[in-house]
Amino acid sequence: MLNNLIDYLFFIFERLDWVSVVDILLVTTIFFFIFYLLRDTKAMILLRGVLFLIVVISLITSLSVLPAFSWLITSTLPVLLLAIPVIFAPEIRRALERIGRTGSLWSRNGHASGIEKTIRVVAIASRRISKRRYGGLIILQRLDILHDFIGTGVSLNSAVTPELLIQIFYPKTPLHDGAVIISGDRVVAAGCVMPLSSSGVLDTSPERPMGLRHRAALGTAEVSDAIAVVISEETGIISLAYDSNIVRNVSLDEMEDKLLEFYHFLHADRSIRKVLSRVFTGSEGSSK
Repeated sequence: MLNNLIDYLFFIFERLDWVSVVDILLVTTIFFFIFYLLRDTKAMILLRGVLFLIVVISLITSLSVLPAFSWLITSTLPVLLLAIPVIFAPEIRRALERIGRTGSLWSRNGHASGIEKTIRVVAIASRRISKRRYGGLIILQRLDILHDFIGTGVSLNSAVTPELLIQIFYPKTPLHDGAVIISGDRVVAAGCVMPLSSSGVLDTSPERPMGLRHRAALGTAEVSDAIAVVISEETGIISLAYDSNIVRNVSLDEMEDKLLEFYHFLHADRSIRKVLSRVFTGSEGSSK
């Protein structure tokens, strides 16, 4: 069987010309962008599983000794392919949104220095909220636009200041129980209702069960690339939720460093997109 495989490979390479090379490069480029846009999402895990099943099924159906199984797979495969867009609908929407936002996010929200100022303000406010045991949930928007959740709160469109964040999370204010969503250097909305995590990660935590704020923080990190800063009302402990994970008991200095790392990575990610845009379009486009 190995000899047959080697002979088959030689057969392919003998008939390889420059048109075939271009064809392979185009297919490779398409798959590269698909994997690139789906990175850091649950769709990547599902996609790996789907590709693994396709490879296994293809190998099995190639065996002539299983005609009934081959017929079943051949008949149901088109239906499975049509079901993939339904399964991956949220991730496909996010990927298309990322494409549409390429090169425009940072010009709209300001440069990295503005982000650093926002992070310092969030760190100062978190320190004071933690000491006073107010409790709070601060969402830092990155690439994924959070319009659906912004609409559930009260629109503010105000500059980010420690005093504003502390006042919002004062226990006797109407906006205390909701989340604050920050985009760039602006507080977009407060009192927002965020999605609760359904992954069960918090239920299996060795620590005591976490409340709704932590579930909302993790839920936000599961459905978007936003970063959630959550301050416990009972203990004052600060946690960070990002990329479907939550880190408990983050020190204030560590929190600021981590947030800066996230946004510096985002800036580097945009630089990669800019280079790719130059390669495939020959210009910088709107990111200039």
